[in-house]
Amino acid sequence: MSKLHVKKGDTVLVLSGKSRGRQGKVLEVSPKEGKVIVEKVNMVTKHVKPRRQGEPGGRISAEGALYACKVQVVCPKCKMPTRVGYTVLEDGNKVRVCKNRDCGETF
Repeated sequence: MSKLHVKKGDTVLVLSGKSRGRQGKVLEVSPKEGKVIVEKVNMVTKHVKPRRQGEPGGRISAEGALYACKVQVVCPKCKMPTRVGYTVLEDGNKVRVCKNRDCGETF
């Protein structure tokens, strides 16, 4: 399994593709595939068959998966897209850090 730079609940910016420039919250992360699902980004149409009698079928709009390399984490403090750095605190906990020049916020 590979480790990703994004976690569930992060706000991310889409760097490329048809949804480039849009921001959203990460709903799901799949490290094995290297993909993420972002809220209201990369919407796809699914055709659904009715499962029970009387239930309607039709087309449903849902979020599609994106490769994690195509998104960048947005810092909660400075609200800028940033690379993620890691530091180890005195108590031994490893935390993520904003790599922007003047920020340095942990998240």
